[in-house]
Amino acid sequence: MNLIDHFMKLPGFGSLPSFSTLFSEINTDMGNSEIWFALILACLMLTMHGVAVLMIAGAFHWLDRKLENKRVYGSNFLPYFIAILLIIGSHFGEIVAWSYICVALQVFPTNPQTFYFAGEMYTTVGYGDYTVTERWRILPIIISFSGIFAVSMSGAALYSMMGALLNRSNQNPKSGAGF
Repeated sequence: MNLIDHFMKLPGFGSLPSFSTLFSEINTDMGNSEIWFALILACLMLTMHGVAVLMIAGAFHWLDRKLENKRVYGSNFLPYFIAILLIIGSHFGEIVAWSYICVALQVFPTNPQTFYFAGEMYTTVGYGDYTVTERWRILPIIISFSGIFAVSMSGAALYSMMGALLNRSNQNPKSGAGF
């Protein structure tokens, strides 16, 4: 008996729907064609975020190479901190974009409530007590996934940039190694 057959014999597992049935039921339950618009916007925002992070990382590496041989203490870390600020700004911009999307979709009655909702969902903090209507209950999942993936891209880029800085300090030819 294979593993799938074993699980299907467990209580509750025999009545699992197929993926197509589950997807069809969720799609019918949403009954909201605007949610597909939000999904497309999420994909576009993630694409734009990826391009922005690549541009920031590329500019960092270009500037870092230009400053590599400068004798000014800490000059190589300045581009890194500028990159951090730019990446933080891009995330804030995406929260504002989600706010505008939610305002356009009339998810909440007030703009501040919409902004706080978008920020909490994007950062997956989940601190607030937001109740969305049944029509929009999948929206927090979409916003959260876009935030998780955007932060992952940013983290990978910042890790790469920090690695470039740390590797250079380990390869200093004037370290007195005597080779």
